[in-house]
Amino acid sequence: MIVYAECEFLIPTAHSLKEKRAVLQRMLTRTKQKFNVSISELDHQDVWQRTKIGIVAIASDKRAVERELTLAIRFLESNPEWECIDINKEYL
Repeated sequence: MIVYAECEFLIPTAHSLKEKRAVLQRMLTRTKQKFNVSISELDHQDVWQRTKIGIVAIASDKRAVERELTLAIRFLESNPEWECIDINKEYL
């Protein structure tokens, strides 16, 4: 079972691409270390206060993969430096 999610975040405290990338890289690295998912920025690379992240989880059991992805998304949403404005999930 493969679950794919796209999450869009607004980073209101970022006033430059450098500040945005610092927040983004910190969260991407922590998420990769903490959860069994692949994660990457997909869109808005040249926009200061916005980003779209793609997350993929793969497992043999639907419940396991859903749990892992849900925990990773909750972790991302818990960061006070940004706010989640959209989440789309797809099961493959």
